[in-house]
Amino acid sequence: MSSQDQTTIRVGHSPDSDDAFMFYALTHDRIDTGGLRFVHQLEDIETLNKRALNGELEVSAVSIHAFAYLADKYALLSSGASMGERYGPTLVTREPMKLDDLKGEAIAIPGKLTSAYLALQLCMGKDVPVTVLPFDRILPAVAAGEVKAGLLIHEGQLYYGDRGLHRVLDLGQWWNDQTGLPLPLGGNVVRRDLGEDLVLKVAALIKESIRYALDHRQEALEYALKYARDLDPKLADRFVGMYVNERTVDYGPEGRAAVRLFLERAADMGSVPGHVDLQFVG
Repeated sequence: MSSQDQTTIRVGHSPDSDDAFMFYALTHDRIDTGGLRFVHQLEDIETLNKRALNGELEVSAVSIHAFAYLADKYALLSSGASMGERYGPTLVTREPMKLDDLKGEAIAIPGKLTSAYLALQLCMGKDVPVTVLPFDRILPAVAAGEVKAGLLIHEGQLYYGDRGLHRVLDLGQWWNDQTGLPLPLGGNVVRRDLGEDLVLKVAALIKESIRYALDHRQEALEYALKYARDLDPKLADRFVGMYVNERTVDYGPEGRAAVRLFLERAADMGSVPGHVDLQFVG
């Protein structure tokens, strides 16, 4: 089939080792796409959230927080979840501090549509003061004393101690203590206007891509390491395992319950527009 005959599906995901691992099979033609041509667009999660608000991409990774604003345009796929199993966005400081020490202090966050920010609000209150920085600027900003505290996502969660920073709170652990559930962070969405048949086909292929990576771990990991930002390979392997696992293949009952509760509590607090009618596709 020529490229002119193929339907192009633009897939947005972040340039991180876990997302690269997840989409490896689609990126490298390791699975039969049945005539679909997947084009990958790599951008940080907050940029993807904002693009999804405009319905720009057919498929995208988004924050679960952002999905509360997207449910009219996008369906949430049952595969592709990033869940924190007693770990997640980590609040760090330059000097040892307790949570009470940070009341009234601006905390650096990676974006106001991120699940990290919503989890912080659920923990510290809707009006917690924040300053927005690119996710990869937060750790250096805390280390340099430019901000009192920062909320780390991605690989920084694994090596902040090596940079002399101190953990105040792990929001994944906090959420689990509160609810007994994993913390829902990211998910994959597909645009509803593609029609039911194409939506289901895309859902099946993304699930197959994730399964392929897990079944061919070393092969997919070697590719993913290109996106690990010079992280030690052992740490990169650990990071991928944290966020791409059986829960990524399918949320499962606990994962679905976690997403519902996360967004219900956000709606009750007034941090999202309202309650979301959650349906998991595929």
